[in-house]
Amino acid sequence: MNCPFKKPRWARRKEARPQELLAAALDLFVERGYAATRLDDVAAQAGVSKGTLYLYFTNKEELFKAVVRENVVPILGEAESIVDNFQGPTSELFREIAFGWWERIGGTKLSGITKLMIAESSNFPEVAKFYHDEVISRGNAMIGRMLERGVASGEFRDIDIKQSLNVVCAPMIMLMLWKHSFGALDAEAISPETYLKNFIDLFLHGVLQPSAPPVS
Repeated sequence: MNCPFKKPRWARRKEARPQELLAAALDLFVERGYAATRLDDVAAQAGVSKGTLYLYFTNKEELFKAVVRENVVPILGEAESIVDNFQGPTSELFREIAFGWWERIGGTKLSGITKLMIAESSNFPEVAKFYHDEVISRGNAMIGRMLERGVASGEFRDIDIKQSLNVVCAPMIMLMLWKHSFGALDAEAISPETYLKNFIDLFLHGVLQPSAPPVS
């Protein structure tokens, strides 16, 4: 005899539903892109009705923003804290940020958001502006502070900070795009660890002062 006070095993707490919807949305945005992701499919993948989805998110744009704020922005905040509080050589900080980025974003499904934004930003300018303001601008500012730290300490040469941060970002973006394009076909497989080690070595040898400690 069933206990009348016992919830069915499949009954979910209402407060868990937004997280389930965000997880389903992340999967579909990465798999299909922004334009091809339909709210009906997000609801179906999360196991709820479309009406339930609308209780939490008014449209696809708001759902996408929530996915980014839930999954990407907190990681960016952690990286900012590391940069602003790091004790030690900037070369070591640079290495920690580069490998930490791959571990938390580049090597995960979150890197698919970067591919999505590059591919579809011109068709969805409001979404692109949101991503630029909340992710790209903050990320660039963080990298800029890291490079300024190296220059101020005398560890790095007096470099053009703005252009140098673009140089830092480009190889990272390339690695993510490769992962979600040719990498998915196993074409000319790239080892992320080896790639990052070489990138770090090349960049640091380009900016370090001759008197700085050797790069390990």
